Amino acid sequence: MREQQKNISKRRWLVLLFACLTNLCLGSVYAWSVFAAPMAEYLGTITGTGITTADLAIVYTVANSVGPITMISGGWINDRFGPKKVILTGGVMFGCGMILAGLSTSVGMLMVTYGLLGGLGLGMAYGCTISCCVKFFPDKRGLIGGLTTAAYGFSSVLLPPMINLLVEKVQVKMAFILVGITFLVIISVSSLFMFSCPDGFVPEGWKAPEKQAGGQKEKDKDWKEMLKSPIFYLMILLLMSGAFSGMMIISQASAVGMEMIGLSVAAAGIAVSVLALFNSFGRILAGFLSDKIGRVQTLTLACFLSVGGNVLLYLCGKGDLILFYIGISIVGICFGAFMGVFPGFTADQFGAAHNSVNYGIMFIGFAMAGYFGPTIMKNVYYKNGSYTQAFLIAAGLSVAGIILTVLYRMCKKREK
Repeated sequence: MREQQKNISKRRWLVLLFACLTNLCLGSVYAWSVFAAPMAEYLGTITGTGITTADLAIVYTVANSVGPITMISGGWINDRFGPKKVILTGGVMFGCGMILAGLSTSVGMLMVTYGLLGGLGLGMAYGCTISCCVKFFPDKRGLIGGLTTAAYGFSSVLLPPMINLLVEKVQVKMAFILVGITFLVIISVSSLFMFSCPDGFVPEGWKAPEKQAGGQKEKDKDWKEMLKSPIFYLMILLLMSGAFSGMMIISQASAVGMEMIGLSVAAAGIAVSVLALFNSFGRILAGFLSDKIGRVQTLTLACFLSVGGNVLLYLCGKGDLILFYIGISIVGICFGAFMGVFPGFTADQFGAAHNSVNYGIMFIGFAMAGYFGPTIMKNVYYKNGSYTQAFLIAAGLSVAGIILTVLYRMCKKREK
């Protein structure tokens, strides 16, 4: 038994490696803007209509919105049949979605292929990689959640230049097909190295903490029990509040830089990369920090910093380059903090046994932020001709996040 645990303690690092490689491929959804402009031009040419990148925004929205569906259903399958089949299925769907996107001849077809098929595959594989790794690392849940989600976020830094070059060389249709085939192969091979964490696995040299002085460990709760807990609703609202600023700014970072600060197109592109870098860095840093000082304390700190970052962006005007970069860097770190900490936070609160399904449901909070953040920012701009008021709204939601962490602590005290 001890020899088996020792062997699994070593093999789990291989699981983590291939989970991160899978998420690096899946995170290419953040590179959608690289495909959007040339694809709009191509579709406009073959249909004889004036299709713009704004017309293709629905494709990106669908791809991000349908993820929780397969995160939940894929989590159920993962709990019963293991991660290998789930990640393989998700990878095939995601890769085929991109390949078929390259064959699309209309916005509707692109929405079905890349948006629906690719988005469902993305949610299935992404949710499984995170939940699988969190189970293997009960001793480092925060750090591992940070690393696996950081690999996903780092795609927005690593892949756009490569995809841009590919689009220039072989045109957007073939770029979609080649990238899709590459990702399908990488994720399929990675799935072969994934396996389920045995029940009761304890890493070598680590002792599971006890819940309280009474000595009882945390009870694993399934999704039905989770939904009966008031703490679940505080947590999902906290995730929405914490992710709101990041989702709002990521969706319009380039436009904000050009409109508010007066950046050139190239400089605005650099701003997007800076935001992406700090987003990835925040996931790892906050995950590591949460293992040291606690999940809620880390998220509370992120909310406070997010208020400051949004206020700095509100104060920005033409030419305030340094202030702008500081603001988006802070918001990027804080957004990354929520994405990195929440997988482990969910497992801590409701147990690791059903975390595949539970985190999929919790991720609806992120989907809500992904809808309301960009929508509110767009509406503020249309109403006022400026983005500045949106940053005050984002700061207000970060304050709401601080309040939710206080309410969470109060609920936990009552449980004791």
